[in-house]
Amino acid sequence: MHPLRNICLSKNKLTLILFMKKIIFSALLILQTLASFAQQPTGISGKVIDSKSQKVLQNVIASIQNTNLTEVTDLEGKFVFKAIPVGNQLLKIKSDGYKDQLLPIEIVQNQILDLGVIVLEEDIQQNEQQISLITITENDLGDDNSGSESTSGLLQATRDVFQQAAAFNWGQARFRIRGLDNEYGTTMINGITMNKIYDGRPQWGNWGGLNDATRNQEFTMGSAPSDYTFGGILGTQEINTRASVYRPGSRVSFSGTNTNYSWRMMGTTASGMRKDGWAYIISAGRRWAEEAYFEGTNYAANSFFASVEKKINDRHSLNFTSIYAQNSRGKNSPNTNEVTNLVGEKYNSYWGYQNGEKRNSRVKNLEEPILMLSHYWKITDKTNLNTNIAYQFGQIGNSRIDFQGFNNPDPTYYKNLPSYLQSRYNQDTNAFEGNTTENIRGADSLRTSFLNDRQINWNKLYDTNRINSDGRSYYVLYEDRTDDKQISANTILSSQLSDNISLNAGANFRKLKSENFQNVLDLLGGKYFLDVDTFGKLSQQQSDLNNPDRKVVVGDRYGYNYNMLATTFDAFSQLKFSYNIIDFYFAQSYMRSEYQREGLYKNGYYSSNSFGKSEKVEFDNFGFKGGLTLKITGVHLLNFNGLFETKAPSMRNAFPNARINNNIINNLRSETISSADASYIIRAPKLKVRLTGYFSKIKDATETSFFFADGVGFDDGDPSTALETSAFVAESVTGIDKKNIGAEFGIEYNLTSTVKVSAAGTYGESVYDSNPNVTFNIDSQASASSPYPKLDYGQSNIKGYKLPGAPQQAASVGIEYRDPKFWFISANANYLSNTYIDIAPITRTKNFFVDPIFGNGVPFAEATPERAKELLTQEKFAPIRLLNLVGGKSWRISGKTFGFFASINNLLDYSYKTGGFEQARDANFRQLNQDVSSGNPSFTPKYFYGNGRTYFVNLYINF
Repeated sequence: MHPLRNICLSKNKLTLILFMKKIIFSALLILQTLASFAQQPTGISGKVIDSKSQKVLQNVIASIQNTNLTEVTDLEGKFVFKAIPVGNQLLKIKSDGYKDQLLPIEIVQNQILDLGVIVLEEDIQQNEQQISLITITENDLGDDNSGSESTSGLLQATRDVFQQAAAFNWGQARFRIRGLDNEYGTTMINGITMNKIYDGRPQWGNWGGLNDATRNQEFTMGSAPSDYTFGGILGTQEINTRASVYRPGSRVSFSGTNTNYSWRMMGTTASGMRKDGWAYIISAGRRWAEEAYFEGTNYAANSFFASVEKKINDRHSLNFTSIYAQNSRGKNSPNTNEVTNLVGEKYNSYWGYQNGEKRNSRVKNLEEPILMLSHYWKITDKTNLNTNIAYQFGQIGNSRIDFQGFNNPDPTYYKNLPSYLQSRYNQDTNAFEGNTTENIRGADSLRTSFLNDRQINWNKLYDTNRINSDGRSYYVLYEDRTDDKQISANTILSSQLSDNISLNAGANFRKLKSENFQNVLDLLGGKYFLDVDTFGKLSQQQSDLNNPDRKVVVGDRYGYNYNMLATTFDAFSQLKFSYNIIDFYFAQSYMRSEYQREGLYKNGYYSSNSFGKSEKVEFDNFGFKGGLTLKITGVHLLNFNGLFETKAPSMRNAFPNARINNNIINNLRSETISSADASYIIRAPKLKVRLTGYFSKIKDATETSFFFADGVGFDDGDPSTALETSAFVAESVTGIDKKNIGAEFGIEYNLTSTVKVSAAGTYGESVYDSNPNVTFNIDSQASASSPYPKLDYGQSNIKGYKLPGAPQQAASVGIEYRDPKFWFISANANYLSNTYIDIAPITRTKNFFVDPIFGNGVPFAEATPERAKELLTQEKFAPIRLLNLVGGKSWRISGKTFGFFASINNLLDYSYKTGGFEQARDANFRQLNQDVSSGNPSFTPKYFYGNGRTYFVNLYINF
């Protein structure tokens, strides 16, 4: 072969080889590129900054709506999601103190969508409205801590439209979510339950005035799942005091108002997590008033909070929290229409002048510090364990005047008012005598005397005590004191078991020793007070037979003295499942409760059943709940929740008269609770809607109360006297069923970037759903052979009566303008109706119709069903109309934020009743009928009134 040909062949071969190499290399390059592309994650990233300072924001929560995907911004304000379902999604950016951002995004396979810088704007209105929230919780209905805290407390941190309306607009009218008392919600600090064992309700004053420090909260509505506890049917509130979660910076504010106090100062500083692994926050405040909205209601409160955290390593942190909130406030009295017509709605009978200054006889003093140590353990990247131990101690005192052998010093005592004579009947002739010339003149004289001397006459009390040569006081100021010592411990586990399944579990232990006693505060000019009951006979007069006829002085215990001992344990577990179309959860709980009374006095009425320890009261209870969310689209959802549980009665309701005996309510049962709700929800960038229907049923509840009753009918065993009809009684009502059914809605729409409109409303019906049993414990009936003098009056026919004390229907419409230059103004018009008075169960029993003269069930001759219906119809209060205005502005100057917040509630100065109760003094038909028929009855209901026009102005600086 020719050499040249060989060269050509070799050349062609070489060209072919090079060509094949290029093809192979290109193919490999393409495959490598494809492989690299295939491994490219699918997700989003972004960086969050403050709109004013342009500083990066740490610990901002970024979440993909309707999934369990959540990330938190790092030290540089950045977040990254690396596994998000492809398609259209909604990204929510949320941080405490800022307006939420809800961003529509489109996720593309194998691409990281960089959102760049996301700017969060400080939510001036939300921040200041929460921090400045002034509620009626400072003026409870009575002394039982009921009030409307379920609105103000549980809703303070939520942003649901309906809940915001309930908290900030309806709370002043004592509105209750779904008609439920706050004992059916759970309030926690770092997962430790703050509801009192005594009555099941949280004592909000324990952290009052620390709004800055308690603003990190998580809230669940109804029986929705909580990561911290099984919860109740009202919802849960978790307050997080971990030092590292607070935004670094300082804040000072000064406020003026005409509500429950006049002035307030607060200061807070937080470090955030420092490079050396330490974080801290310190907050302090003071609130005070010489006289608040109602006459004679002085106010003084001091609060302090400190939390410090040490990050040991990436897995472990320790946090110590201390909370001290001391509060002293003068109470205002509920009044009858007669009193209000004479002296006005702001009248308060509890105070009087002493040395030219107003002195309130009924002052609530609260001082119960909380110390808490928390351990945070990141077991794995998907499992965390939080363990806390807390100790709470201190005292609650409620003062009042005690007296022996002299007239009641209350200026509104029924014998001091015109109606005492205007309603007079002659029981022998059964004839009305209130219109006689003598009684008319006497009533005019009483009216004049009351108007001229309508307050407590402190000087007269001192003078009465000083006239006795031996120094005995017949009037003293004392307090009903409760000194609690409680240790609590809990542990909470949270784990992401898989991409779709998460586990929450926890256990909570509490042990309480509660000392209860009367404490002498002021002898009012005397030298001692005799510890006896002047209404008793012989040995019955002795408060303590082991120490008879004691002479007590300031600081001594007297009257009653006992301990309440309690131990509770509860545990729960919860599984949550999250998928593209549906989320659902299941949870279960177990709770053990033990109560016991320990009497320290041997009471004269109950010599065999008052000293020493009672039997233990024990309850084992269970709960189950579940729910699901159907994701119709990324914007439209359907949500369902259901719950069934048993709940131990509170310690308060286990003992009918714990002050002076060891008796336990017969056949005491746990409550049975069931609830269900269904919601349609819209979550769009401009539109938010929630429409919910709900139902709850509470069975076998127990309630106790104390009052003086006429016409109760009992035989005191003395043949020389007729059948007794009057006595101070301890009433126990058992077997109470309550039903709540209704609907609630909230809608919010952004008309423009600066204008937002909203509306909220509820239509509910909360009723008694059974005829419970009524029994009286009457001290004078006690004896060695009968240490539990129970008078059983049978069923009280209250089924169908409305649950009292809160509007059952409410509506609100509002408009808000937010200017880009950081100022805003909003207005809300509100309408609330269907508020009912608290009825007296004894007047709905058969005893109401029985003539005590004849006994044996013989009814009053004049009693007719028609008249009884008129007398026993439950009073419905007039509707309430409230117009509220809110506004504020902030400025950024040299790295500091200056601002003010102002609100005017009840702009039109509308007068309205927030609650009230029937007096059970007229406990039978004849006495009530005669009293009402007079036209000027003495024992009409007593009412609480809402505030008229009030204002709040807050000036602050953040730096």
